[in-house]
Amino acid sequence: MNSNNKETIKEEDLKVETTHNSVGEDLQNTTNEEIATEKVIEEASPLLAEEQLAKQLEEALAQIEDQKDKYLRLSAEFDNYRKRTIKEKAELILNGSEKSISSMLPIIDDFERAVKMMETATDIEAVKEGIALIHNKFIGILGQSGVKVIETKEKELDTDFHEAIAVIPAPLEELKGKILDCVQTGYTLNEKVIRHAKVVVGE
Repeated sequence: MNSNNKETIKEEDLKVETTHNSVGEDLQNTTNEEIATEKVIEEASPLLAEEQLAKQLEEALAQIEDQKDKYLRLSAEFDNYRKRTIKEKAELILNGSEKSISSMLPIIDDFERAVKMMETATDIEAVKEGIALIHNKFIGILGQSGVKVIETKEKELDTDFHEAIAVIPAPLEELKGKILDCVQTGYTLNEKVIRHAKVVVGE
């Protein structure tokens, strides 16, 4: 091997060594930078965590305050609603019959006129007719309030609506088990029995 070749090999060795040294230095520098960065992060982490916790606490307190405000408002509204409902119920109990009473006042007026007329009346039939008209008017007003008369004439005995107070022999075969007479009229209010009809039944 000649001297020129030796020199070339040495130069290449030097280049390779220089490159290795350079790479090593770069790796060392990079490692040092990473270590320094990690140190900074580690030192800053407690501060960042504390700031985050403080921010989260502030947000939580704000939410609690908001929910508390909503609760107080709802509580106040419910209390007002409860008081208003109690007042309305008391007024309803006290004055619930006002409408019914008001509708009956014209009937009282008619009765007063009828009583006054009877003092000087000579025509009994006219008096009877007047009383019948007042009665029919009264039943009509009750009907507007949902009150109905329980039918009894020749009806089958129905213990849901009728109360048999006496049993007598039926004058006809087809009237057996049927109502022959009504001693006291029964009434329903909106389909509910408020007084059973007292009746006499044939046997």
